[in-house]
Formats: sequence, C-alpha cells, structure tokens
Amino acid sequence: MTTSATKTKQLVLAGLFLALGLILPFATAQIPEIGNKLLPMHIPVLLCGFLCGARFGLLAGFITPLLRSMLFGMPIMFPMAVSMAFELATYGFLAGLLYHLLPRKSISIYMTLILSMLCGRVVWGVVSYLLFGFMGTAFTWELFVAGAFFNAIPGIIIQLLLIPILVLATERYRLKEYAL
Repeated sequence: MTTSATKTKQLVLAGLFLALGLILPFATAQIPEIGNKLLPMHIPVLLCGFLCGARFGLLAGFITPLLRSMLFGMPIMFPMAVSMAFELATYGFLAGLLYHLLPRKSISIYMTLILSMLCGRVVWGVVSYLLFGFMGTAFTWELFVAGAFFNAIPGIIIQLLLIPILVLATERYRLKEYAL
C-alpha cells in the first residue's frame, strides 16, 4: 500500500473517530454525571491514536471536546471542554506514539493505554488548575483525584477492557488484509 493511500486511510479513520467522539456521549443522555463516569469521548480518541498514529490522535483528541461543546453545548466550553481538549490530545498523541515505539505485543497495548491515560489525566489536572485559577476558583488536590480517578473508575475499566480487544482485532484484520 502506498504512503498516500495509508495517509488517506488514516485521515478517514480519524474523521470516523472524531464523529464517534461527538456521538457516543449521547449514550449517556447528555447527563454530565454519567458521562464523567463512563468517559464515552475518550474511547474513540484513544483508538484513533492506536490505529491512526500520534498526529491524528492528537488532532482528534484536541478537536473533539471543543467541537462537541460548540455543536451541542456539552461539555461546557470553559473550563471543561478546553481542559478536556488538552487531556484528550495527550491521550491520542501518546497512544499513537507509544504504540508505534513499543514492540507489537499484547502487553504493549496495555502499557501504552495505561501510560496514555495517566499522562492525560495529569495534563487535565494541570490545565484545570490553571483555568480554574484564571477564574478565581480553587482546583484542589481532592477535586483532581476525584475527577481524574475515583469518579472515572467505570470508564477506566471500560477502556481497559474494550480498547485492547479492538486494537488486537484490528491488527489481526490488517495482517489478513496484507496477506491477501
């Protein structure tokens, strides 16, 4: 397959993941408390990083929450969608970068996923701290831990179960496609 065909495939897939990032949160009925627990926007962005690479993962991650906020009013643009844009951009970028750098083994998918999720949450915390500070509101350590980890446990579990299965299935499909 030529390089331009590969880039075209990646661009189309990135567009698909962006669309999924816009649509999947409707599964939580636009209720922020449920969305904050299930993290439906995170899954397509992480998959985009794994399957399309770091650049497309970064772009899809950054654009998705901002576009969703502009189109549907959720998440609220400032500070939520802005801080999520940096968080999801980190997820997509690191998922693509680490998956490319690490050996193609199942354990690498989990290592990439966990490191991407941890770094993205740290970026979210730092950006939230800065944005809340500009608003004159305190963003405490307790808010960070609750928002990044405790409230997100169901979504983290879903990601740890679903994303490796989807990445492995896609890789198996690609191997069969190249064998033909």
